[in-house]
Amino acid sequence: MAASAEPCVGQDVWNGTEPEPTALHLLNVCFLKTAGVWVPPMYLWVLGPIYLLYLHRHGQGYLRTSLLFKAKLVLGLALIILCTSSVSVALWRIQRGTPQAPEFLIHPTVWLTTMSFAMFLIHTERKKGVRASGVLFGYWLLCFLLPATSAAQLTFRGDFQSDPFYHLSTYLCLSLVAAQFVLSCLVDHPPFFPEDPQQPNPCPEAESSFPSRVTFWWVSGLVWRGYRRTLGPEDLWSLSRENSSEELVSQLEREWTRNCSVAQRHTKVRAARKKGSRGVQIPEMEPLLEQEGGWRGPLLRAIWQMSRSTFLLATFAIVISDVFRFAVPKLLRVKVLQMRIRTAITGLVYRKVLVLSSASRKASAVGDVVNLVSVDVQRLIDCFIYLNGLWMTVIWMAICFIYLWQLLGLSALTAIAVFMSLLPLNFFITKKRKQHQQEHMRQKDSRARLTSSVMGNMKIVKSHGWEGAFLERILRIRGQELGALRTSNLLFSVSLVSFQVSTFLAALVLFAVHTLVAKENAMDAEKAFVTLTVLAILNKAQAFLPFSINSVIQARVSLDRLAAFLCLEEVDPGAVDSSPSRFTVGETCISVHDGTFAWSRESTPCLRRINLTVPQGRLLAVVGAVGAGKSSLLSALLGELSKVEGSVSIKGSVAYVPQEAWVQHTSVVENVCFRQKLDPLWLERVLEACALWPDVSSFPAGVHTKIGEQGMSLSGGQKQRLSLARAVYRKAAVYLLDDPLAALDAHVGQHVFNQVIGPSGLLHGTTRILVTHVLHVLPQADWIVVLEDGAIAEMGPYQELLHRKGALVRLLDAARHPGDSGDGETELTTEAKDPRGSAGCERPTGGPGRSLKLVPGKDGTTSEAQTRAALDEPEWTGQPTAEDGVRNGRVKATMYLTYLRAVGAPLCLYVLFLFLCQQVASFCSSYWLSLWADDPTVDGRQTQAALRGSIFGLLGCLQALGLFAAVAMVLLGGIQASSLLFRRLLWDVVPSPIGFFERTPLGNLLNHFSKETDTVDVDIPDKVRSLLIYGFGLLEAILAITVATPLAAVAILPLVALYTGLQSLYAASLCQLRRLESARHSRVCSHVAETFQGSAVVRAFQAQCPFVAQSDAYVDESQRVTFPRLAAERWLVVNLELLGNVLVLAAATCAVLSKAHLSAGLVGFSVSAALQMTQTLQWAVRSWADLESSIVSVERMKDYDRTPKEAPWRLPTCAARSPWPHGGEIEFRNFGLRYHPELPLAVRGVSFKIHAGEKVGIVGRTGAGKSSLAGGLLRLLEAAEGGIWIDGVSIAHVGLHTLRSRITVIPQDSTLFPGSLRTNLDVLSEHTDEAIWEALETVQLRAVVASLPGQLQYECAEQGHNLSVGQKQLLCLARALLRKTQILILDEATAAVDPGTEQQMQAALGSWFAQCTVLLIAHRLRSVMDCARVLVMDKGRLAESGSPTQLLAQQGLFYRLAQESGLI
Repeated sequence: MAASAEPCVGQDVWNGTEPEPTALHLLNVCFLKTAGVWVPPMYLWVLGPIYLLYLHRHGQGYLRTSLLFKAKLVLGLALIILCTSSVSVALWRIQRGTPQAPEFLIHPTVWLTTMSFAMFLIHTERKKGVRASGVLFGYWLLCFLLPATSAAQLTFRGDFQSDPFYHLSTYLCLSLVAAQFVLSCLVDHPPFFPEDPQQPNPCPEAESSFPSRVTFWWVSGLVWRGYRRTLGPEDLWSLSRENSSEELVSQLEREWTRNCSVAQRHTKVRAARKKGSRGVQIPEMEPLLEQEGGWRGPLLRAIWQMSRSTFLLATFAIVISDVFRFAVPKLLRVKVLQMRIRTAITGLVYRKVLVLSSASRKASAVGDVVNLVSVDVQRLIDCFIYLNGLWMTVIWMAICFIYLWQLLGLSALTAIAVFMSLLPLNFFITKKRKQHQQEHMRQKDSRARLTSSVMGNMKIVKSHGWEGAFLERILRIRGQELGALRTSNLLFSVSLVSFQVSTFLAALVLFAVHTLVAKENAMDAEKAFVTLTVLAILNKAQAFLPFSINSVIQARVSLDRLAAFLCLEEVDPGAVDSSPSRFTVGETCISVHDGTFAWSRESTPCLRRINLTVPQGRLLAVVGAVGAGKSSLLSALLGELSKVEGSVSIKGSVAYVPQEAWVQHTSVVENVCFRQKLDPLWLERVLEACALWPDVSSFPAGVHTKIGEQGMSLSGGQKQRLSLARAVYRKAAVYLLDDPLAALDAHVGQHVFNQVIGPSGLLHGTTRILVTHVLHVLPQADWIVVLEDGAIAEMGPYQELLHRKGALVRLLDAARHPGDSGDGETELTTEAKDPRGSAGCERPTGGPGRSLKLVPGKDGTTSEAQTRAALDEPEWTGQPTAEDGVRNGRVKATMYLTYLRAVGAPLCLYVLFLFLCQQVASFCSSYWLSLWADDPTVDGRQTQAALRGSIFGLLGCLQALGLFAAVAMVLLGGIQASSLLFRRLLWDVVPSPIGFFERTPLGNLLNHFSKETDTVDVDIPDKVRSLLIYGFGLLEAILAITVATPLAAVAILPLVALYTGLQSLYAASLCQLRRLESARHSRVCSHVAETFQGSAVVRAFQAQCPFVAQSDAYVDESQRVTFPRLAAERWLVVNLELLGNVLVLAAATCAVLSKAHLSAGLVGFSVSAALQMTQTLQWAVRSWADLESSIVSVERMKDYDRTPKEAPWRLPTCAARSPWPHGGEIEFRNFGLRYHPELPLAVRGVSFKIHAGEKVGIVGRTGAGKSSLAGGLLRLLEAAEGGIWIDGVSIAHVGLHTLRSRITVIPQDSTLFPGSLRTNLDVLSEHTDEAIWEALETVQLRAVVASLPGQLQYECAEQGHNLSVGQKQLLCLARALLRKTQILILDEATAAVDPGTEQQMQAALGSWFAQCTVLLIAHRLRSVMDCARVLVMDKGRLAESGSPTQLLAQQGLFYRLAQESGLI
């Protein structure tokens, strides 16, 4: 309220040319007084109503009446009283007849109403829980600054005596306003009743004052802690509710569902109009995916509707950030918006994973989903930063062109022509880059899919010695991926340089036209450097354009991919009519009426005319040949198949045991309980019934032992029993069991059937549907269903089906040996490999520091105390994973050297030389322009204008060529480095021993091969390019300022030191946060990958909600690290801008002080360089910090370079001379091995000799060490003592690939890799098509393969999900037949096929490998009865050896196993 006794009237009021006023004050007094009176009220009355509306919608609780509020209230009332008194005095004087100007009444009245409104806002803020007000902070600042300036000018004029009242009231008002301003810099107490619950470690932003928020000082504590010590979880702030997954994903999911429904309705309407006009009946459903661009629209609209308010507010803040500095905190909201979009889309993708249909899962792969979460989501949110650059550039260009028009007249049109001429080039580049970007992402998906499959099945790969072949395939795809990226980068270089050079071209054309066309136009310092400054501003604005275009291209491709995934076919929630109620025995529990099912809507039905009724409490057995549709029937009951016609109903809760056991990467107890409440007594009964107590007793931490990725630390039988225990623990009404006995030996299988599945088992009274190849359990089933070719051939009780002599009898006859009586038909199956802890091996029975007894006593029971001892041992959960450790501190210099060496020293030096050349050209062109501006004018013209312009143009062309070459070399060098680092990562991981893959989560590995690799591919070259451009630009600016004004060097050096200090302080915290973020993002990827593989089990158990909650928790933990990193980034930006403004002030001051001996051109040169230097220095520091953050990816790609490696694949001097082995004689000499250095021997003292061509069976109970012998023979585990000799050559002296390529293994787990059938059958490309067809004929798959589209070129899905388990096992057998080695190992190779097919396979193997040495690890005991010799393993030792007849006569362990199998 600055008032004066003299009104602002007269002719000299706005005269700024008078010498006296300009000498006394900076601005005209009347102008300052008017601005001081009207600007603050206008500010508050414009923003106040908007602010009130915001407060009305975003209340945060209620603030108590604090001392701060009372002080604000008192000061506000004093201001109101003061304004009222001013109005009263003015009215009193008017009443007395004293002439008063209108302003003496209007100004106090305006301030009175505004102050009253301000007090109302203060009260409203207290009611709405606002602790620090930015609007009122700006108001009090304006109320103080402008009137204080005018009051200071009035004081200098000495007008106090003219009107003491107005002067005193003005000073008193300023004092009160200053006090209010000080109070507005403080923060109030927290709300009394907060809307959101109190967080354990809340973000300090809520506790900070408004100035602290503006300058981000509230982040300083975290940055300083990160500089002094290692940051831990306790240093990370809790996420607010508005940033949590629960809140964000629900918003996006709601908008996505609504937009999809709208899009589908519009699609149907368009289809009806189009087809109705042709008279064609429209289909009932028109898929959204058939519409071009239909994927993108609904998702884009959903994201916009969710984030539009935040995005528009942030955009507004960007526009006004240079005017009002308090808009800076809103710039953080752009980054926070990115974080929120990442959270929402990741959650949406995860929820989609849980509802994908079987056909969709076959069309996708784990690697694809990890790529979506890691790469595509990141590229989509990156677009938000650059999106405003598309339209803001146009505005800046218009403003700059208007200014150039005023400065240079018509010549400015030439600049417009230059910029417009570059647009077609960039449109063409944009179109081409989109094509290459799509190709790049396709190849990235292919690589991720193959890498995921190889890493997840490394035991199969190593057993066959296929590492080299798969490495070659991965690297070939990688080469195609980088080829597309290389072309895209070259196009980007052209686009970037075209925009960078456009400033020079515009300046050149402008100056040439301006000086050469008109005689009176001469180049002076004002025109030259003002034009350059305007063009530099324009260049800064349009510099965002290529990055914006590039980001939008990438975002569009990623958006299409995300939308395509989100539009994939889902399971039909109404396919099965389910009821949670339980019913009494005898009532119908499962009913299928005229059911026809297919794997997808487009495929042919796999089940036809299914009519099935299962009463409550019955045991239904489903049998049939391989591919008959047994597993498909269970999938149909679960709703996993697409229902073509008919109906399915299930009453009661459902538990499901899949044919291929799915095990989580958690502890045993968490796998069994599966998100249900822990009941120790029931857990004890379940583990005992499922025969898991002996295994759990030998685990290092009992039931708290962490299981390896995909259960790799367990055998096949252990995984299957664990899967069964998970189902039993659920206490469901309906159990769907898909061949759970296939991987169990006879004793354990009989125990599990009797104790769990059979009439007297734990599941008696429940409805059980058992798919099985174990035919001896059929008499105990209440009902039997026989499937043939996807239809029910017959069903009924066992005896009735025997009397019919139909499909069941044919199945039994096919499974019977010639001469068998048939009544002794049974099966014996064993583990795929020895367990990591087994009942038969001496292992530590407890965790560190105490003994943990979990082995059942002789009576077969376990005490409650023992169970609780197992459950109360959470301290040590087994072997740590390879990702437990996170490095600390800043990135070491060796990481930079690693990257530079990968680029190559010659290329690095060449890049530096190119950047130096282009920067020298840039400096020379600017300096040459200053000389041009200082040229004297003769008759209004400069005589050397043509020469000056020509050389200026030549220097600009050299700069353009140098910049293009430098940028292109940086990007190409980055691709070269990325290729080499990726190759090294592969070579660090693949040669690791099998134990490494058991301990390391697959998601962690895939994160290294996706997100970290993408950072090295794209981010690091871009950061290096930015750093070099800004770094050399900084050197040029420093040189220019120092040359023109040497005094400025005194200010530059300390400021550069401060910049460096800030960068060091920031980088220490940033690197730690980046590492933590990467580690926690790996958890997200691992959980997504794990859920993708087991989504059918999750749905069957109705456990979607707990899994979603777990995923949300992982994402929130990752974002807890992301938010501090974003806040620290803004902290750096604000502080750098403050220092930059100081630098500009120093350069301008030095130029003014040195004006006596400086020419106008040099002054313009210096100030122009200083104006550019502040932004250049800021971006150079930020680029360095961002580069250090990105180099963390190089560090993580070297995480595995020090992990233990296997022995060499091939030795230069191999002890085995070709052909080896020529006979196949195998000798074990006192052989022993252990699974981990800290554990006892799992196999010890084993000595025996197998003659060439001999067929030897290996049998024993679970955990006896059978498969350990096969692992030792293949050197998957190295011998701890003794050794193995083949044909007299110690395998320890043979390269691993040489050894493994000479041995054929047919494992228990059937595995197919992404690619054609031919590449799966002939991985090394060694065989002809005729040989492959012959092998398929042998395993009876020739007709099946011939019927497939493409036949041998038929593309297999990941894990071969588009084939049945039995068909995959037969393909693996065909693959083994093609190897034709002298040694064959059969390890439960026939577990997944029906008995009849098994007999045919055994006959084929007998003829194919008739002259080979065969080691048959017995799965069905009768299969070893024709072996020349049988080895009986017990507790890791060789217990018996001899022919079957001899062993039966001894009546030892083999005799007891035969009794248990029913063979005698």
